[in-house]
Amino acid sequence: MPFVRVIELYQQRIQWLLKNSRKVFGLVKGTKVGLVVDVSDMNCRPRLLDFQNDLLCLIDEQLCYKKQLYCLSFGTEISPLWESPKTINVHVLHEARQWVQQLAPAGGCNLLKALKHVLTMKKLNSLVIIVGSCTDQPLEILADYAQQCMLGRKLLAHVVIYDCRSPAAVLKNLAELVRGRYHCYSSKGEVGDSQRGKGFFSHLFDDSLLLEGKLLIICIEVSTEFANTATSSFLLKPPKHEGPLVIQTSCFLAKTSTDWLKTNGLKAKKLNLYQVLAPNAFSPVEEFVPILQKTVSSTLHEKVMMQFEWHDGTVKNIHVDLPVLYNYQKLLAKMVRIYEKRIDWLSVASRRIWGITCFLYRVVILVDISATNSMYIIHIQHYLRLLLEEQMSDKDYFNIIAFGSDIVPWQLELVPSQPENLQKAWRWVLSLQCRGSRNFMSALRQAVEVDFKYKDNHKSQGLYLLTTGIPDQETHLISTYMAEACRGFDLQLHVCLFSVMEDVDSSGIIPARYANPTETAIAFKEIVHAANGRFHWFGEAGIFESDDITVIVSEIEKANNYSQKV
Repeated sequence: MPFVRVIELYQQRIQWLLKNSRKVFGLVKGTKVGLVVDVSDMNCRPRLLDFQNDLLCLIDEQLCYKKQLYCLSFGTEISPLWESPKTINVHVLHEARQWVQQLAPAGGCNLLKALKHVLTMKKLNSLVIIVGSCTDQPLEILADYAQQCMLGRKLLAHVVIYDCRSPAAVLKNLAELVRGRYHCYSSKGEVGDSQRGKGFFSHLFDDSLLLEGKLLIICIEVSTEFANTATSSFLLKPPKHEGPLVIQTSCFLAKTSTDWLKTNGLKAKKLNLYQVLAPNAFSPVEEFVPILQKTVSSTLHEKVMMQFEWHDGTVKNIHVDLPVLYNYQKLLAKMVRIYEKRIDWLSVASRRIWGITCFLYRVVILVDISATNSMYIIHIQHYLRLLLEEQMSDKDYFNIIAFGSDIVPWQLELVPSQPENLQKAWRWVLSLQCRGSRNFMSALRQAVEVDFKYKDNHKSQGLYLLTTGIPDQETHLISTYMAEACRGFDLQLHVCLFSVMEDVDSSGIIPARYANPTETAIAFKEIVHAANGRFHWFGEAGIFESDDITVIVSEIEKANNYSQKV
């Protein structure tokens, strides 16, 4: 089975990363590597021998395969092994091993001085910084200096926290600010018995060990015990599941990510690369000079000007203003952090299931209660509870329509979103039972032709569908109906697709139509496109696809692209 094979490959990759020098220092990239080692008293005195053995392992397993190497130790002062990077050969590796064996405690942790020295080595394309104690300088000073020196250079920073018992947030943030990679190692994971695998994984999460990159790679162990778990276990109810709603009032007006980017996007903040470069961009000039009797082209001074391809495909002569470009990169990094926070916010609470029900004053919720959902009715009820508690109090009117083979509306028409009505709706949700197939078209017609029969007199109207599979009706029929229903009106259909583990439940109930999760997602995206809505696809493992998150990720990629071009 392909999915099982993929999981096996992931597990093999994780196990490989957790062995030998890769476990301690991560995977070192680049071909011309600068090795910067902390030999402060705090790092070396308690564990010098172990530290030396780990460094020797790093040289023998990873650094020996590089093209060039430069070694530097630092405490209060710096101590380089060579004046410049050396081409890897037997003699160079022997000198590096001897250097490691002669390392000794040397006072403080003056990382800034080490950076000032090693960043002058222009031949390096990778910098491995190994630190085991708190640095003498604060993050702001280290980050500002590193960013200025690395501006315009293709130098990959790899920051390793080696068995540091003090908080390592400073170096983690430093790695992020210079767009580098971060790896944290703790020897505590070695303590215990032979159950290294499971024990180390739990310790991995406790110590925020980052493997191969600046983003946390979440390691999921898929066991046979989980696969053999009885489906009835999924019916465990959350705490206070049947209790009254705890209705929340939003303190701000939420926006879709597309609308949010209109005021917070790179273009809105005037951080588009071409907006920044435009004042110093000049078109190449080619004119006939009578006194010379020939055509002369403008030339570039290589230290202050460069040629740059513009967004329309033309080439501009750009005046290089390093302070401006450095400040621009800092602003881009700040915006990326804001976008990442937005993604985090979109990935929690009711937004993880429903996305954002914003700018909608009249809402109808369509809920799939087909027989294939019988083992997930608790999930569906809980998701509805979160929506009613967190996102419905600021709406003017709402209704809920459940559908299987038949439709079951809560009310015959929209009702005010008052607390008492929300509580009544929740008590009705608790009584829902799953039966039949997915007669989605009937539910749509009920909502559009009854609840929204006066849709031309109102604005900000929407339908939210929570479903687990493909509808009974053909996709093109639903798309055509919704396109006609929404044309000329302020009405949208938003789809929340919940991917469950099985398409056939334990009773052997088969849906009227079958489609695998990917085919189902494609079908609903077509329907959503016709209805001017948004698509949100999630499961118990998290969010698989979300239009709101996708546009934010696109903005992050754009910022990274601009930063790389600079």
